[in-house]
Amino acid sequence: MTFIERFQTFVCQGDSIDTEVEGYLITARIVRDDCPDAPDERQNGFWPSLYQDAPGFIGAGNGWRARFDAAQARAEEVMRAWRADEWFYCGIVLSVSLEGVILDAHAVSLWGVEVNYPGSDNSYLTEVASELLPEALDVGRTSVARMCSALIGGETRQ
Repeated sequence: MTFIERFQTFVCQGDSIDTEVEGYLITARIVRDDCPDAPDERQNGFWPSLYQDAPGFIGAGNGWRARFDAAQARAEEVMRAWRADEWFYCGIVLSVSLEGVILDAHAVSLWGVEVNYPGSDNSYLTEVASELLPEALDVGRTSVARMCSALIGGETRQ
């Protein structure tokens, strides 16, 4: 069970993909994360380090200087692109509907996902959505069961 439709290589807030499973329509959409923390504040070890006990340690051995310089340049490019709003963090939010009725607009989500990250094709956005799909389907099934139970329970009380 996966999304056949894929997110584009460049996406914007609000972009979405759909799939149908067992008659349920599952929609995965991009919602901008409202946490203002920069990448180096979110990720321990974002900046490369030459110190063995520090997060971001690049490792010892031959070529350590070249590895460090490459890691430093990459981190600086990622920060530059983030400051220029070329990429952002988002939530992948799945909703579930059946026969045109929205059962849950926010059935399941994963937050802090990088969107349009430098050098990325965004393919992992679809992978994340597909990983969340079974849980969203369970939410849909539970919603339908609860509604059916309420209807049947309402009829027996009359």
